[in-house]
Amino acid sequence: MSKVPSHARVVIVGGGVAGCSVAYHLTKLGWKDVVLLERKRLTSGTTWHAAGLIAQLRATKNMTRLAKYSQELYGNLEAETGVATGFRRCGSITMALTEHRAEEIRRQASMARSFGVEVEEIDAAEVNRHYPHVNTEGMTAAVYLPLDGQGDPANIALAMAKGARMGGATVLENVKVTGVDVAGGKVNGVNWEADGEAGTIQADMVVNCAGMWARDFGAMAGVNVPLQACEHFYIVTEAIDGLQQLPVLRVPDECAYYKEDAGKMLLGAFEPVSKPWGPIPEDFEFDQLPEDFDHFEPILEQACERMPMLAEAGIHTFFNGPESFTPDDAYHMGPAPEVEGYWVCAGFNSIGIQSAGGAGWALAEWMENGLPPFDVGDVDIRRMQPFQRNRRYLKERASETLGLLYADHYPYRQKATARGVRRSVLHEHLKANGAVFGELAGWERANWYANEGQEREYVYDWKGQNWFDNQAQEHRAVREAVGMYDMSSFGKIRVDGPDAEAFLNRIAGGDMAVPVGKIVYTQFLNPRGGIEADVTITRLARDSYLVVTPAATLIRDMAWLKMHRRDEMVVLTDMTAAEAVIAVMGPNARALMQAVSPTDWSNDAFPFGTAQEIEIGLGTARAHRVTYVGELGWEIYVSADQAAHVFETLHAAGADHGLRLCGMHMMDSARIEKAFRHFGHDITGEDHVVEAGLGFAVAKNKTNFIGADAVAKKREEGLQMRLVQFKLTDPEPMLFHAEPIIRNGEVVSYITSGNYGHTLGGAIGLGYVPCPGETPAEMLASTFEIEVAGTRIKAQASTRPMYDPKSERARA
Repeated sequence: MSKVPSHARVVIVGGGVAGCSVAYHLTKLGWKDVVLLERKRLTSGTTWHAAGLIAQLRATKNMTRLAKYSQELYGNLEAETGVATGFRRCGSITMALTEHRAEEIRRQASMARSFGVEVEEIDAAEVNRHYPHVNTEGMTAAVYLPLDGQGDPANIALAMAKGARMGGATVLENVKVTGVDVAGGKVNGVNWEADGEAGTIQADMVVNCAGMWARDFGAMAGVNVPLQACEHFYIVTEAIDGLQQLPVLRVPDECAYYKEDAGKMLLGAFEPVSKPWGPIPEDFEFDQLPEDFDHFEPILEQACERMPMLAEAGIHTFFNGPESFTPDDAYHMGPAPEVEGYWVCAGFNSIGIQSAGGAGWALAEWMENGLPPFDVGDVDIRRMQPFQRNRRYLKERASETLGLLYADHYPYRQKATARGVRRSVLHEHLKANGAVFGELAGWERANWYANEGQEREYVYDWKGQNWFDNQAQEHRAVREAVGMYDMSSFGKIRVDGPDAEAFLNRIAGGDMAVPVGKIVYTQFLNPRGGIEADVTITRLARDSYLVVTPAATLIRDMAWLKMHRRDEMVVLTDMTAAEAVIAVMGPNARALMQAVSPTDWSNDAFPFGTAQEIEIGLGTARAHRVTYVGELGWEIYVSADQAAHVFETLHAAGADHGLRLCGMHMMDSARIEKAFRHFGHDITGEDHVVEAGLGFAVAKNKTNFIGADAVAKKREEGLQMRLVQFKLTDPEPMLFHAEPIIRNGEVVSYITSGNYGHTLGGAIGLGYVPCPGETPAEMLASTFEIEVAGTRIKAQASTRPMYDPKSERARA
């Protein structure tokens, strides 16, 4: 064994494809004191037995960019390192067997075009031309991606390990890391043992690339890395005479994928109900799990019908090996919020080979520059909630998430397993009134309300789903009378202390030097002017503020505040569970509030953008006059112990004012009519605040906030793109996300978020349109279309909200 160094800039723990990629890319950035430690031998965990499928298209633009990067990297590694990666562009075909799946893959093909991925829809004859061995009976559609590929997983990892060594990294096998030293909330080094020896490497950074061990390894340092190993099955046939290179074939309706490899066929499966596996034996190395032919047999029977030659070929290998899966089928990457200097790159959900090249590059750039190269919120480890490390939760959820890879990817699809963990104090009240719940960040949230006699469950579709009319009714209530909905899941962070104003003025773009009771809508910006958080900040007292943020980003936003805290005297407290929030919105909201509270609710006494302590019913609360639906209304913040009473008081009084209980689906359709941005879709860390149309939320009277220079530069140089609102002229099609935007016949961008505008009478979407040197009028003079499942539909475009552009209703 080579000597283990005593110091390093970074220690990477885990020698699978992810760890090797991180080491390789750090050395490419000039890092010399990089150490990678592998407990056994490189690739011996899950990398060695991966299927090696290397597709380009992922669910979002940036995940697609990372997958495409992986392809380019693997194609060049052999020339650089001399290690053959086996990478070849064989193409891929996805075959649909239902009309719903046909709609899905056509939408995916449209999305691919908007992301610059080469794709074409092909008929059964073309499928057979590419793949003469397949039975196309029952096929409803197919798409072909000619540049997809496959490779040798182990050699890809070994090539990157060699490249890392060539760049000066130390890569050591059979060295087990036994713990991470943490001092003062920061990484201080790692402890190791090997061949009866033990020691410590002093280091400022550690990267958890421990694969299916990442959860337990993270727990050693108090870091949350939720993932669970599951059994993953495939068979490899005996050699088949005359079998030559074929595209990868996916038939998700039969849970199967097929790959030609060295004259043999590999058949793999992502079955609907998987088998979580664990605990992992201490001596696990290049091991496989016991065969379970009964579990795999239904997949094989269908496969023999789909690929008749499988029935004649002998089975050379029946393989069962572990893969790690996360609660949401997205991998984990980025800085851990619990410990400074602790980074994660793990949990690849059986797409580790196609993802690891890009993930290692993005993480290395992030470690070097303090920011990722572009938005990677889909996989940011800070999206995970603390409870998700629970082992029972992970096993229950993983039994579903493996199969979801090949399930229909319907919009609004809800997870079915491991539900009910986080509930608002109003949960039972909402349930008793017909609420149908969805889940976000573990929270059970009322998404819509069933009418009497209606089934309280989702029926999924690519058109209007079974709750479409319910959403429309709730939408009309908010527009025409008054609606009430539960916003308790939104994150609430108290910022207290004598330096609270100065601290927040440095973090946020808006001006925090405001009177007590003033609400400021603003953003946390990064140095590039990108949006790291979209928040409201209310001044509660001279030394106290409340930051309200989306439910899914609380952990990330709290981490951002802590990361940028200097020597200011401030205390940050998560108040989310302490207060419920009841939104009362609509033209009748003022009359309803007057019926239950002696507070003066007039415009003069309670203007928009302010908060006041109130009496309500027999209790007390705090009312914030803000809106995310574009109507007159208030958000009522009430302590958890009084929330039920306030809800009951409002609900009873609401009968005289046309009150209707509403869900999150209503909120989303109402906000998109008003062109309010959705964080994570319309605005992210790579979207400039000025180009997002939010320059008004950045104060012009201060220059000492993060991102100030980037804002000033953009204002001086002008915009390269604008966020535009679109409405389809055909009222039938639905917009969800990533539909291509066509300007004057050319694909120029894609829809960042979509929903149905029940007041405007059609599907509404937001999306960025490149417009360097153009005025808004010049850009809007163009002809716009949106492509939905391969069909181009005319669209109206506007840079101002199509609904109530002057915001007169909210300020009424």
